[in-house]
Amino acid sequence: MQSKVKESQVVIVGAGPAGLTAAIALAREGIRTLVLERRLHPSREPRATAISTSTMELMRSWGLEAELREGDLDVELQPWITETLAAAGAGHASDAGFPTREQSTVISPTAPAAFPQDHLEPVLERHLRSFSTARVERGVEVIGIRHFPDGVLLTVRDAGGGGERQIRSRYVIGADGVRSTVRRTLGIPAARREELGASLGVSFRAPLWELLGEYRYAIYWLTGRERPPVFVPAGLPDRWVFATYWDPARGAVEDLAPSDVTAWIRDAAGYEALDVRIDRIALVPFGVDLAERFREANVFLIGDAAHRVTPRGATGLNTAIRDGYDLGSKLAWVLRGWADEVLLDSYDAERRPVAEHNVARSADPTGSLRPVTAELRADLGGRIPHLWLPGDDHPISTLDLLGNGLTLITGPEAEPWEALAAATEAPVPVAVRSVDELTATALGIARNGALLVRPDGVPAGLWTDPDRAATELPGAVTALTEGPRRAAALAA
Repeated sequence: MQSKVKESQVVIVGAGPAGLTAAIALAREGIRTLVLERRLHPSREPRATAISTSTMELMRSWGLEAELREGDLDVELQPWITETLAAAGAGHASDAGFPTREQSTVISPTAPAAFPQDHLEPVLERHLRSFSTARVERGVEVIGIRHFPDGVLLTVRDAGGGGERQIRSRYVIGADGVRSTVRRTLGIPAARREELGASLGVSFRAPLWELLGEYRYAIYWLTGRERPPVFVPAGLPDRWVFATYWDPARGAVEDLAPSDVTAWIRDAAGYEALDVRIDRIALVPFGVDLAERFREANVFLIGDAAHRVTPRGATGLNTAIRDGYDLGSKLAWVLRGWADEVLLDSYDAERRPVAEHNVARSADPTGSLRPVTAELRADLGGRIPHLWLPGDDHPISTLDLLGNGLTLITGPEAEPWEALAAATEAPVPVAVRSVDELTATALGIARNGALLVRPDGVPAGLWTDPDRAATELPGAVTALTEGPRRAAALAA
């Protein structure tokens, strides 16, 4: 006898960083959210370690920065180019698209970080479980998806012989990785797909920081070899990854003797007596994949399910997290009645250019080496500038002015804008926040003007005075909540 069908407003398939981020964005707005994960436990592999500016800004806004930085490797997010680790003093840094600590003090209220994914995921999951509207079920596999006019019916199977059951949801998010069951079930093909090779990846532990001393960087590229290997710090206190090109003609990675791998690591490090403890040896294929579309009816794809990248540029994890936040926030607006479903069309439209950029970058053999000025735009997504403001107890950033609705940032004379915002009929709240004249000027706001900003910091309207905005502000709000066609109709 089949059990009763469970229901949730949103079901997320996959409890990796993308899925957990989307779930948190929803749960923080009171949306009933269920996360299904095939794995019984969070990842125990370091995986991605480079955490971008935009990701850390999001974590800071959620109050998670301090906990996450407990696992920070305290490195510059740049490659250090050297012949061996022992010769690091003769090496030099290069630009990989991440701002340095010094640059970050101007760009953001926080800074990029380096901590492993198996530190990130438990922090996100604990935060998610603190919300009464969120549930995480592990050991659950999705085996069927059926569309209905008002939602989706999932058929799932529990691990350990628990049998099949069904879950009904208004929306489903596929965050289940590069081998996404959700994407495969939907039959969404690739707009671009390339297999680019494979590398030998070795997770190990060794006291390399003693050898490196002050030269603390996110990756070490070794020169003087035909196919230079790399060392990547992967966790505290002494977790590392050694990676090098692997020719399949050399045989199976499984047949490698640990003693041979240890010898390669010692040779590349330039330290014959290095104490190496190998945790894992694996063949790591790399390539790119970009889904033709990120949506099928009420089912969406985020993260690796939507776009796969190589390690070049270290964009995969950060792009996935911003996918999750973007879609989760927009779904929350729709489910709270703040916006029409047309808002959801903007998910693919806004996230695809970023995915295309990062896929192309990661396929480029020189994609790891990019100037900060070129890559920061893709990471920050056009948000307003960060500027420090005086606060009650400590300075706050202009980014801290933003809420979960819309924000009108004005100069010192906020009263006319407060009256205008109150008179604007909109389902979404419009908060007015005033700043000093100097800050307003730096934000591009005229003396009597105002800037309308989305929760993600992206500007949505700019006016020089309240009189002009009186006729235009309602249309700008409508464009965000009901779509450009409706806004144009109202303006006509």
